[in-house]
Amino acid sequence: MLVPKKVKHRKWHKGRSRNRTIETRGTYLSYGSFGLKAQSSAWVNSRQIESARRTINNFIKREGKLWIRIFPDKPVTKKPPEVTMGGGKGAVDHYVFPVRSGRILFEMDGVTPEIAKEALRLAGHKLPVRTRVVTK
Repeated sequence: MLVPKKVKHRKWHKGRSRNRTIETRGTYLSYGSFGLKAQSSAWVNSRQIESARRTINNFIKREGKLWIRIFPDKPVTKKPPEVTMGGGKGAVDHYVFPVRSGRILFEMDGVTPEIAKEALRLAGHKLPVRTRVVTK
């Protein structure tokens, strides 16, 4: 699964959404001819990215090329169950990527348009954001 090898700060603040709902970076296809674009905002964790990647690779029978345009580097902490308040912040549980609408999540090339669209559509069901397939 996708986890950073090394991070500058082990625990981050959660962050607040300050009406920044539309992405400004990573909104165009850069590598492939087909892409999966987010239509809503959510935290996508490394397990969901891996699940979508495996769905795409399984459907295209490992022909063509796939690019993952997001990497989960934001740590999310969690305290163990039935622990009282206090005692500091919990340990890092998993990593997420905060997706905003407009971000390209996956790109692919080297397959027919029908196969690419169906593979990306199936992968979109594995993610917590609404998605649509875009073409160059």
